[in-house]
Amino acid sequence: MAKQRTIYICQHCGCTQPRWLGKCPDCNEWNSFSEEMEATGATQKKSKNISQSKLVYLDDVTVEAGMHIQTGITELDRTLGGGYVSGSVILLGGDPGIGKSTIILQALAGLNQTDKTCLYISGEESASQIKLRASRMGYGDMHLAMIADNNIDSLLTHITELTPDVVVIDSIQTMHTDELASAPGTIGQVRESAFKLIEVAKRKQICMFIIGHVTKDGAIAGPKVLEHMVDAVLYFEGERNHSYRILRTIKNRFGSTNEIGVFEMTGKGLMEVSDPSGIFLSQRPKHANGSTVIATMEGSRPVLSEVQALVSSAGGGGMPRRTCIGIDHNRVALLIAILEKIHGIDLKGQDVFVNIAGGMRITEPAADLGILLAIYSSFINQHIDPNMVIMGEVGLSGEIRAIMSLDRRLSEAKKMGFESAIVPKASCKRKPDIDLTIYSFTELAQCVALIG
Repeated sequence: MAKQRTIYICQHCGCTQPRWLGKCPDCNEWNSFSEEMEATGATQKKSKNISQSKLVYLDDVTVEAGMHIQTGITELDRTLGGGYVSGSVILLGGDPGIGKSTIILQALAGLNQTDKTCLYISGEESASQIKLRASRMGYGDMHLAMIADNNIDSLLTHITELTPDVVVIDSIQTMHTDELASAPGTIGQVRESAFKLIEVAKRKQICMFIIGHVTKDGAIAGPKVLEHMVDAVLYFEGERNHSYRILRTIKNRFGSTNEIGVFEMTGKGLMEVSDPSGIFLSQRPKHANGSTVIATMEGSRPVLSEVQALVSSAGGGGMPRRTCIGIDHNRVALLIAILEKIHGIDLKGQDVFVNIAGGMRITEPAADLGILLAIYSSFINQHIDPNMVIMGEVGLSGEIRAIMSLDRRLSEAKKMGFESAIVPKASCKRKPDIDLTIYSFTELAQCVALIG
């Protein structure tokens, strides 16, 4: 019998220590070590199956045309780069109850109509529970193979025998292998289970959807290691109390990253939203101080969003607050400093609140100018033309820098009924062929003079 020894593994980064530590020396997380048992010695099992690797040359490799296979859900296919690829492993993460299992079941229903063989493996729900959920969504008569089990070794036997086109693992935190003595959900079990699933997916050319829970920090539980192992990582964003959900691509080896798909949660599942700009701007107040509309690029898709800013006197003489929702706090602090330095206004005694309406999360620098002008609009209590869209990156010296895909942003603005736009002059090397009034500037002071 193999000897057993106790080790401690950080559930955040996978660091291994011979004794328990309060703080991980690698990732600096507190109370992240979990006790696990490790088999050592000469009696450890060794793999008897040695893969017969084949030497190939790049110029001899052929790629099949149309390698992406559509699921029937346009927004999901967009985030995947046109559909899934045989042999790929896709990690789908999100908060509990946000719709991960729902969208996967809808995708399987679409694939079922194209005669694809699909296998749904659930470690959390019984077959009857899955049947009830499918019936509520109108898919109760779908011909779908299901297994309710969490032993990865027995599941691999079923996968190998059936050889389906698509396999869903719901969820990876419930899976375990008998080769490890640790509990399901620990980083050792998650990593080993995922490794075995990836191996069979590549060998059998099976597309594998792996569902992962999200921790309070917003990371997929256990595993940043999983994000490096899989081919694509998709995150569901949104509040459970709101109906809209955003599916965002974080990593994709078969397509572009930062693509988004927008859905609305209904009683019969997730409905696609083909016009997200209209949704995000549907409740925008007219002639409101501190409100601007920005045009951002989410992968290949232009999206218009509303920026709301509120500047008010800090009460009690304490430290003024800087509260940001949907935008990086440090970015907003930088923009406030630019506004104070370049335009000379004093925000040191003012609370500043910035919100991206509709639950969007903006990371693109092209939103800088719109955020900055929203703050200025609230400070001077003067609204900005509601029919104007604003875009541009702002440098530390107040210059307005060029942005990419200007024509596509302006086309989206025109489609949504906007009449004018503020854009960087560096992006207007040729006059945009769009029926909009274009204001092109190089300095922040010019923009402030236009609205002030």
